[in-house]
Amino acid sequence: MTGRAVRPAALDHWHRLVRERDAAGIPALLADDVVFHSPVVHTPQRGRAIVTAYLAAALQVLGNDSFRYVRQIVDEREAALEFMTAIDGIEVDGIDLIRWNDADQIVDFKVMIRPLKAITLIHERMGRMLAAARAADPRA
Repeated sequence: MTGRAVRPAALDHWHRLVRERDAAGIPALLADDVVFHSPVVHTPQRGRAIVTAYLAAALQVLGNDSFRYVRQIVDEREAALEFMTAIDGIEVDGIDLIRWNDADQIVDFKVMIRPLKAITLIHERMGRMLAAARAADPRA
């Protein structure tokens, strides 16, 4: 990490999408070969379409009025963003690990969540949203 402030465009773009809950803006931020690592799905999800579906669902499930990033560690090509939110009275603590390329597109996105009660709740809600998205568009 350098001594200067690092303000990568990809990270600024991500913060704007989260703040505005703008799921429609997600695809433009992702590289074609982006990889998503879910806290509840064993295999990495690959490609812009499926990662867009996961991140859009996450914006809806996690992105309520209590969602906030509480800590951020940023380098030139990657960031660790710690977040907190509450869903149905359950405190959710998590980390987004994001890596981007020279074109300021996200190439790798990993989410880690705790505690177990939160993981179970998010797994249920994300599962319902992703199933509905697949039913509406089988390519998702």
